[in-house]
Amino acid sequence: MNKVPKCYGIIPARYGSTRFPGKPLAEICGRPMFWHVFERARKCPELSQVVLATDDNRIITAANELDVPVVMTRGDHPSGTDRVMEAAGLLQVPEDAVVANIQGDEPVLQPVMLTQLLRPFMAPETQVTTLARRIDPNEAESPDRVKVVFAKDGKALYFSRAPIPYSRDGQGNDYYVHIGLYAFRMRILRQFVALNPSRLETIERLEQLRLLENGIPIHVVVTDHRSISVDRPSDIKTVSKILVDKTA
Repeated sequence: MNKVPKCYGIIPARYGSTRFPGKPLAEICGRPMFWHVFERARKCPELSQVVLATDDNRIITAANELDVPVVMTRGDHPSGTDRVMEAAGLLQVPEDAVVANIQGDEPVLQPVMLTQLLRPFMAPETQVTTLARRIDPNEAESPDRVKVVFAKDGKALYFSRAPIPYSRDGQGNDYYVHIGLYAFRMRILRQFVALNPSRLETIERLEQLRLLENGIPIHVVVTDHRSISVDRPSDIKTVSKILVDKTA
């Protein structure tokens, strides 16, 4: 029986953010946000190593104080995926290993979601995975909620900010929202960041479309679990309440 290959979890933690500068250091229940993400990620049994990747000495200092493994990366990366690639190179991740890009702004991430993300790599043909969750049709209208449609075998057909698939007859429709966790085989991650931004990626502002436009399949895993991204300072109160309720 095939086994999941060695898996590395990398958490990109950029200090600069237009909507929320210093977001990785935002305090939640007495700890910086990146610590909560790290603690949850390291509970995933499939991950042999979890590392923070940042561009700022303030985050390096805070990580060292909390014994969180961290690497310093360049400050000019156009995306978190590029930062993950640099960190994977610094860690000398083998070409046949798997790298999980774990969003650094999801402090209530459930470890089982990472397990769901990584298990498909037991199949040697799996190259990239991501997650999706079924949502109410009313939620599908928001362009901030990226929708995905996929084939019977789980391969992504398209990602869009538009509500897809379109129901021509106005009958019931199933919508799936994309959850921004990815895992790549190292060689595919290297190939991905070397590709130029694609036409559809530029139109939709969705970098995963670069993979599809270049013929690299993405395996979509449907999950019932959910997480909450911290996009603005006002989101801190929401996730703090969730964490407090879980420890009460």
